[in-house]
Amino acid sequence: MAEDWQNGGFGLYIHWPFCQSRCPYCDFNSHVSKTVDQTRWRNALLLEIDRLAALTPSRVLNSVFFGGGTPSLMDPDVTASLIARIRHHWPTANDLEITLEANPTSVEAGRFNAYRQAGISRVSMGIQALNDRDLQRLGRLHSLAEARAAFDIARNNFDRVSFDLIYARQDQTLSDWEGELREALSMAIDHLSLYQLTIETGTAFGDRYAKGKLPGLPHDDLAADMYQRTGEICAEAGLEGYEVSNYARPGSESRHNQIYWRYGDYGGVGPGAHGRLTLAGRKFATEQWRSPARWLEAAEKEGAQSVQREIAETDQADELMMMGLRLSEGVNLDRWHALSGRHLNEGALAHLCDIGMLSHEESRLRATTEGRMVLNTLLAEILVD
Repeated sequence: MAEDWQNGGFGLYIHWPFCQSRCPYCDFNSHVSKTVDQTRWRNALLLEIDRLAALTPSRVLNSVFFGGGTPSLMDPDVTASLIARIRHHWPTANDLEITLEANPTSVEAGRFNAYRQAGISRVSMGIQALNDRDLQRLGRLHSLAEARAAFDIARNNFDRVSFDLIYARQDQTLSDWEGELREALSMAIDHLSLYQLTIETGTAFGDRYAKGKLPGLPHDDLAADMYQRTGEICAEAGLEGYEVSNYARPGSESRHNQIYWRYGDYGGVGPGAHGRLTLAGRKFATEQWRSPARWLEAAEKEGAQSVQREIAETDQADELMMMGLRLSEGVNLDRWHALSGRHLNEGALAHLCDIGMLSHEESRLRATTEGRMVLNTLLAEILVD
């Protein structure tokens, strides 16, 4: 009998925590370091890959994602070693996707050619804005000209290239965003990740906002209008909004992120990396030590995993619903019932379908475009004990 994770597939996330500088909006586990012993880090990552492989033998691997931090600061030779070890341990899908996140400041033609030779098949670029004023406000080290040049280099080396943009920025109007989005779509792009700027506690922007020193942020209604127009403009250009913040031409969706949203299994390797692993029929949440120094020391000795917590099936069902409703394809309710052993709030479900927030057809539950804007509210309504 197939285990539930097989509905979503199996992937591997590798975290490279180092950056050239820390962006003021970023709350990821990223660190600025003048020097990095790449050989030592390679060897430690290889050890952690070996440990993960021992737990998950013979699984077909669908995707690998090098995230960060800035993985394009990793030496291509290190990347090649890690990919070779991964291929040694696991059989891979015929359409295995191996993604590398990159910043425009760390892109040059020879380096990208080396990543392609190492086995990278997809690049995701952190461009974030298409004007120099806002790039500076966001703390980015690249200019618009550098971003365009980096995109061209990536396009010449990889069949699949995505980039990120942030909207609802300071002093940004709806017209500004519409023009910027159309400019992005004109760049022969097949995948865009488009995120609303959020002010996170513990970031430089969070500190400024608390002190009233981050003026010009759009009000909620304008941000909602930006989200609505994003979907409309992308659809006109042939990019489907297949997830809350992700738009792609058919066939160009991020296979790795779909494993998350379809609630598959994934191993997390690197400082602060999270995972979801089904072992002997029980699903676990895993996490590795967050501090790079502590992670490195632990990886070289007994292992870098700091958390392995079993997830009850009812909680798995809730996670499946929370992740799956982010996707336009929604959630298979037969799968949800098999995990949860309970029913949704039928009254709330009927009401939310009536007002156009949800769509319920046979065993498939979907959030509409309007519903995905208030997903947490919907989940609180339909998930009952």
